[in-house]
Amino acid sequence: MTHTDLLSACENASQVLADAVLKKQILAGSLFIEQSGTRFAANYGLAQDAHAAYLLGSITKPIVISALMTLYDEACFALDDLLVRYLPEFSAGAFPEVTIRHLLTHTSGLPDQVPGNEQMRSENKPLKSFVEACRQLRFRFSPGSNYEYSSMGILLASAIAEKISSVSIHQWVADRVLAPLEMKDSALGIGSIPDASRMPVQTEFGAPEAGGGAADASGWDWNSPYWRALGAPWGGAHASASDVGKFLRAMMSDQDDFLRGSTKRLMRTNQNPIGVESRGLGFDVDMRSSKVTCSANSFGHSGSTGTLAWAEPDTKRICVVLTTLPARALPDTALNQESHPRHLASEWIAKASQPKP
Repeated sequence: MTHTDLLSACENASQVLADAVLKKQILAGSLFIEQSGTRFAANYGLAQDAHAAYLLGSITKPIVISALMTLYDEACFALDDLLVRYLPEFSAGAFPEVTIRHLLTHTSGLPDQVPGNEQMRSENKPLKSFVEACRQLRFRFSPGSNYEYSSMGILLASAIAEKISSVSIHQWVADRVLAPLEMKDSALGIGSIPDASRMPVQTEFGAPEAGGGAADASGWDWNSPYWRALGAPWGGAHASASDVGKFLRAMMSDQDDFLRGSTKRLMRTNQNPIGVESRGLGFDVDMRSSKVTCSANSFGHSGSTGTLAWAEPDTKRICVVLTTLPARALPDTALNQESHPRHLASEWIAKASQPKP
């Protein structure tokens, strides 16, 4: 693919976000594209500069898991260690069969959220309350036998990181990931990101469990001071598009730096058996579940807040599209996953990397 082809794809992706702002579909959007040292970045709507920081949603997960994996590099745990070795209070039901690998690959059998998620958020409960509530979760299947996306699995993995390190997951992410990668416009939670740089989420179009459209949810929805500061390990990080690009660039490299090269390869390689949805450690690998047209070696994640990011080692391509429109927008927005501006912009970049017939 030529440099001209890449710039043309970037211009088309840029036009998608510019048009979405004009149509008032999105309040803000940011784009970061890179291939082999060539970079393209642009911001739209309320995003006035490269420092615009978005609530990442589930793109938070691989960032948090990479912080956990720095402890793996230090031989503080093994992937097949049992959860109860570090959190012995989880002794009921099938919890004694759950491994750290199960938590990181969504094969633990745990559901996505605790049953009282909405109520706990409305009461502004701290993270430790969510961890405690996980003890009451009912398993959907035997650990390791199937796949079901589980944000609470990632929460328990972060609790293990805290137990091993004796440091809060927020500080551990800051020290082990954000600082070494110079992700200065990022934090798990709010950190030191200025108010003016934090982009809102269009919560009126959000998922019901995130307070979407509920008049009484202003104290706990995605825009509330409570949720922004909570820094949920499964969805509460803030970052700029260029910072997410820095993270993916580091993860695509096999160099030993903030993580060993071998650990990065492990994280971006499918860990699940044939017949079970492919997942790396914290990463979506091959990007099929996000419906991105990438090669089998691609990796990344999407976020329910309206974000999408992936890297393709085969083409040395990085694509980050951050918007303020939730991914599961309510029906009156006339959007589905394939017509969301984040997806349309991403596809210009993804398809440009595919071989021409």
